[in-house]
Amino acid sequence: MRLQAKIGWMTGISLVLIALFLLVKLNPVNLDYVLPRRGAKITAIVLTGTTIAFASAIFQTITNNRILTPSVMGLDSLYVFIQSVIAFVFGTSSLFMQNANVNFLLCVIGMIAFSGVLYRLMFRRENQNIYFLLLIGMILGSFFSSLSTFMQVLIDPNEFLILQNKLFASFNKVNTDLLWLALIGTAGVFVYVYPYIKYFNVLALGKDHAVNLGIDYDRVVKRLLLAVAVLVSISTALVGPILFLGLLVVNLAREFLPTYRHSYLIAGSVLIAIITLVGGQFVVERIFAFSTPLSVIVNFFGGSYFLYLLLRGNIAR
Repeated sequence: MRLQAKIGWMTGISLVLIALFLLVKLNPVNLDYVLPRRGAKITAIVLTGTTIAFASAIFQTITNNRILTPSVMGLDSLYVFIQSVIAFVFGTSSLFMQNANVNFLLCVIGMIAFSGVLYRLMFRRENQNIYFLLLIGMILGSFFSSLSTFMQVLIDPNEFLILQNKLFASFNKVNTDLLWLALIGTAGVFVYVYPYIKYFNVLALGKDHAVNLGIDYDRVVKRLLLAVAVLVSISTALVGPILFLGLLVVNLAREFLPTYRHSYLIAGSVLIAIITLVGGQFVVERIFAFSTPLSVIVNFFGGSYFLYLLLRGNIAR
């Protein structure tokens, strides 16, 4: 099957699943109440899948590795850490916590600053070992998580509950307050990244080849890392941290679309993410009656796939 046909099939499946999610058990009596809520929720889920898949595809391209994602490198944990710092220093009744837009912008600024540090750690040195980078990511994730827990146990119990309520957004309780800001932010990132998409096929060859072929590698990678930081902030703010979704969908897209062209790989990754999240949430709500959170299922299969990729790499050696 040709690549265009595969993309067409995935687009069709995505639209069917979205229609099922919106229309099943909808009737004239509950139409006015249910449809707007389902519409906001499905928009947030589609936006989450798009941002995670796009951020992971960019990150794997600039790191030239299939097992690295922004989540594995600790960016999700950083988001929780920033929220904990704000609650610990300013309190949960402060403007920085109560105003969702201000809170979101603070997190984005913090994650952009961290991406600058990450750039220096990962891309300024020559011949960086990928397992060393993976180790740094795991350590940073654990470090931020530990500091977050430390600050959370020190704050007032009432403020802790408010903070937990804010941190543990999920697919069952999507943070729709940020929907418009998230839509605008995602559209802005797509416009910002668009001029650099033409470099992705060359960046995937590695730094040396990219430099030899005339790309200003440092400048392009810096800008793409900023885009990754904003996209991860948006997805985490909407549904909370999801560790392995990006790894799962981007690698499935590489298996299903055997091509080096990133226009197809990114589109495939986004569509697989939408199919996974919308189809998964539909099953969780209508069949399992919310008994199992979707993020748990995604992390289980994503984590298993991550181990498979690591073992397959070891066997290949």
